[in-house]
Amino acid sequence: MDEPGVPARTAGLFLVLAAVVYDALITLAVLFAAATVAVAVNAGDAIPAGSVWFEFYLLAAAAPYFAWCWTHGGQTLGMRAWRLRIQRRGGGTPRWGEALLRYAGALLSWAALGLGFLWIGIDRERMSWHDRLSATRIVRE
Repeated sequence: MDEPGVPARTAGLFLVLAAVVYDALITLAVLFAAATVAVAVNAGDAIPAGSVWFEFYLLAAAAPYFAWCWTHGGQTLGMRAWRLRIQRRGGGTPRWGEALLRYAGALLSWAALGLGFLWIGIDRERMSWHDRLSATRIVRE
């Protein structure tokens, strides 16, 4: 039975975190590919440890995967496995601006030691910080 005030199809914390685990593996592959490109551009030399620019580059390299998936069907591969989908508040898939805002918000949620994700467990509407920031939500199909 669904809780009062919570849309019947809103995904709970367990399902969201399960999709995050799947997507972490895909993100790791994207980051390896991006790092390979960076090393190639750097004449084959390793990127210096602690390079802030390289860290920003990697964060930016992962953004297109998530934003493209969210704007083209509302699902990453991890979300597809768990039958989850990103939806705008009024329905429909997010636009590019909303998807990029959601990605930036998710980074902030992780930077706060994952509290933005764990917020789903206590939020009355089961929304994360980045759900609220981007006016989107994760729903069950």
